Amino acid sequence: MIDAPTLEALSEPILPTLFALDYAGVAVFGATGALAAARQKHDLVTLGFFAAITGVGGGTLRDLLLDAPVFWVQDWRYIAICLAAAVVVWFVGQRDWRFRALLWLDALGLAAYGVLGAAKAEALGAAPLICIVMGAVTACFGGVVRDLLAGQPSILLRREITITAAILAATAYVALKAVGLSNLEAALIAAPCGFALRAGALIWGWSLPSFPGGAARA
Repeated sequence: MIDAPTLEALSEPILPTLFALDYAGVAVFGATGALAAARQKHDLVTLGFFAAITGVGGGTLRDLLLDAPVFWVQDWRYIAICLAAAVVVWFVGQRDWRFRALLWLDALGLAAYGVLGAAKAEALGAAPLICIVMGAVTACFGGVVRDLLAGQPSILLRREITITAAILAATAYVALKAVGLSNLEAALIAAPCGFALRAGALIWGWSLPSFPGGAARA
């Protein structure tokens, strides 16, 4: 059970030094959700729904698993940011670079939310491994829901490096905190690490090795 002071603290954006990263992560993932809906020519309401479910989906599952207050219920600005991202995508209109923008925004979101998920779990006293798991859940679950709604292959089923980037960001954050760095210092190092790994996958096609012998048996 979480005591009353902790519950009150968690009603505000997690870790004041990281609140900007928190809002940025929501905005970025909200934009990827809206872009996914825009690719299928949906209306503005559907863009807003995709933006909201993508922006807050991972954090919602994290908070439910940690038995903490669901963050966007406590702070209306998270949903407002998602809806604003959907409006921006709507008025950007048809652009040839939208799919590439989705990939790069997703890379930013994976890195930011990998750190934020780990930070919130750590603030609740979770073990280091659980902090890393919560970072991955926060970063990836919204994208999984987005892809399912859009009828696209889930990031869980792609061999390209996606979830690994979130895990790296979360692991780096936990490790840096363990050696004495502050929340902000750890985040400013960990998030770029996760983003760099995902960027390398986008530019050079990095991927993890597949299970040996699978292709031959197929």
